[in-house]
Amino acid sequence: MKQYTITGMSCAACSAKVEKAVSAIAGVTECTVNLLTNSMMVEGADDLAVIAAVQAAGYGAYPKDNTFATEEDPELASKKEKLAIITRLTASLILLLPLMYISMGHIMWGFWLPSILAKSPIAIALIEMLLTASVMVINQRFFISGFKGALKGSPNMDTLVALGSGASFLFSLYLIFKMIYSDGISAHAYLHELYFESAAMIVTLITVGKLLEARAKGKTTSAIKSLISLTPKTATVIREGKEIVIPAKEVLVGDIFIVRPGESIAIDGVVIEGEGSVDESALTGESIPVEKSHGSAVYSATQNLSGYLKCKATKALEDTAMAQVIKLVSDATATKAPIAKAADRVAGIFVPAVILISAVTALLWFFINGSLGYAVARAASVLVISCPCALGLATPVAIMVGCGIGARGGVLFKSSAALEATGRAKTVALDKTGTITSGEPTVTDVFAISADKGELISCAASLESKSEHPLARAITLYTNRIGAEILEVDGFSALVGSGVQGVINGDSCCCGNLNLIRARADVDEETVALCERLSDEGKTPIVFSKGSSVLGVIAVADSIKPDSVAAINALRRMGMYTVMLTGDNERTAKYVGAIAGVDEVVAGVMPGDKEARVRELSRSGGVVMVGDGINDAPALVSADVGIAIGRGTDIAIESADVVLMSSSLMDVVSAIKLGRATLRNIHENLFWAFVYNLLGIPLAAGVFANLFGWELSPMLAAAAMSLSSLFVVMNALRLNLYNFFKRYDKTNKNTVKEGDKMEKIIKVAGMMCPHCEGRVRAALQASEYVLEVDVSYKKGVARVKLSSVVSDEVLISIVEREGYKVTEIK
Repeated sequence: MKQYTITGMSCAACSAKVEKAVSAIAGVTECTVNLLTNSMMVEGADDLAVIAAVQAAGYGAYPKDNTFATEEDPELASKKEKLAIITRLTASLILLLPLMYISMGHIMWGFWLPSILAKSPIAIALIEMLLTASVMVINQRFFISGFKGALKGSPNMDTLVALGSGASFLFSLYLIFKMIYSDGISAHAYLHELYFESAAMIVTLITVGKLLEARAKGKTTSAIKSLISLTPKTATVIREGKEIVIPAKEVLVGDIFIVRPGESIAIDGVVIEGEGSVDESALTGESIPVEKSHGSAVYSATQNLSGYLKCKATKALEDTAMAQVIKLVSDATATKAPIAKAADRVAGIFVPAVILISAVTALLWFFINGSLGYAVARAASVLVISCPCALGLATPVAIMVGCGIGARGGVLFKSSAALEATGRAKTVALDKTGTITSGEPTVTDVFAISADKGELISCAASLESKSEHPLARAITLYTNRIGAEILEVDGFSALVGSGVQGVINGDSCCCGNLNLIRARADVDEETVALCERLSDEGKTPIVFSKGSSVLGVIAVADSIKPDSVAAINALRRMGMYTVMLTGDNERTAKYVGAIAGVDEVVAGVMPGDKEARVRELSRSGGVVMVGDGINDAPALVSADVGIAIGRGTDIAIESADVVLMSSSLMDVVSAIKLGRATLRNIHENLFWAFVYNLLGIPLAAGVFANLFGWELSPMLAAAAMSLSSLFVVMNALRLNLYNFFKRYDKTNKNTVKEGDKMEKIIKVAGMMCPHCEGRVRAALQASEYVLEVDVSYKKGVARVKLSSVVSDEVLISIVEREGYKVTEIK
């Protein structure tokens, strides 16, 4: 879709008129106009046709790329517009002060005036007229825009202001002529019926509202501005053997650039020399620094905290990850959420309806009491209290703020419709591999049989360090982490499809599947049973032997991510129905599903089956599909909301409606919370906008005048109208007060910190027998972070040694999934 900047819009009626005009162009399949950002997105028409249609409707347009624009930079234009509003407001207030002193201070309360004026009501009226006319000339844009829109058949908010202020002025001018031809007593009486101060106050108060609204709206776009400001403007590159500083936009793919400690990375690239620690929170929302070395990818707008990095640019500035984030947020806020359509339909007929109500009000009051002045006052009040802006801003301001909050937290909504649909979803479908699990095999259990654990691990480290198999790499990573001793291996050979073998200290050692070891060593029934149990748990048992003895078994599996259990628990507490979809076998899937805590497991499904299951789930309510692989793409497209893990495949990311930069399932929780809060905020805004107009217009029309004596002067009506739009914008800004990204590993007070003792004692209630003890032990051993487990059902205690940082919530979830209760962890 092509984006355009629209000029001249003042309210929702304007945006509805522009959208209708462009939608009428032959070939246009989609058109959305955003009043908040003064932008439009169009699909199916060329620039010239779009610009011509907008101009015919009475507004201006030019493509975002500025190809056809003669206008200046939108950011600079916005600043100039604010300065112009301040200038108009200052001049208006200077003239309004003496006007109010004369019209209210002297006439109503008897404030002092020079006798030459005090004795001449016509002189007073003429001074009021001149002061009012000056204020109206200063604020002539309301009259120009309002009457121009009316003449083109598209009346807008400015039309209402111009009619209300103009009617008050013209009626007062009529009274001046009556004063000229009346006696002195009648002339003084007419002074009390003048509405010059109302005519001037209306445009002044609306100008105040415009200024407050502009400032508040500026805050809603602060997320995009802050993202843009994070990108460095310059980069230090090496050309012809020299370091030179050039603008970041001039860095070419293949350029070598350097980043010193404390500097921000200007462009996406890959490290070719040096090591460092990089803060990527601006991109992913994660505050934990990421270590970089040769071959590591680096990204624009991230900061090098320590170390010297020499990098090779892999993308141009406009193609960097941060540039794509900015584009996604900008595109999302320019689109229109489905909930906005009802408000747009109302806004399209709002202004004509208000003008009609105003005319009927004037006629009725004139026939009821015969006072033209009172009738004009009521009609003017109706015109200026009506606020189509509140209707037009109700949805886009909340969407803008919501998308901005998501971007800062590493959750990118590609459209406002995606944000709304996320808030409405009732079901979450989750891929298993790479989404719930880490996507890489890790060591989950170590069982020593004929040797001690140290000997088993040393043998494993020595043999597997020479293998390239993925399972071998998992064991090597594990043994390196715990500092296992690596011995010399002679005669090493890989046995394709079954294992590896070699000679260590003169002994023939082998590792592989159970069938391989059975042919080489004495395997007892307990070892066979152990391997079968591990297989039932979805793990791969690797058996190690030395000579004819079985040293032990090491189990490897695609382990569940540390925060997946907590995230799924949080989703269920929010009332979401959770389903795990996987192509893996049913035995493994059910075990992972039980540990993760999902409500339903669907195993052995192909990509097409996933898509069909998602469509089936969507019949009972909105469905969020979360995935990371190519096989997830059809399901991501079919779901009401497709959420792609940021580290997944490009196809998955392209197919999704939402992209998670941090690859954490906790961000799915955050996205849904943010969607719900934004949707609730939109409902609040729309409720206020409709109720304000439903109550305000009758009040201004004098419906309650005879019943309760309630009346509203044009001045107070103008103030109410200005505050209405401001209220809607400020209510949307309240979303910034909430922290939707209380990430699991940062906020849990019981999280183990680096340097703490990696051992915990878990008090478990409900264990009654050795069978219960075995269930708890097996469940805890399934975690990649648990090195050793000692469980006693008699004492009601489980002691665990941990290999790295893990939260209490994970341990609690593991135990309680087996049907037992954790009463304390210390």
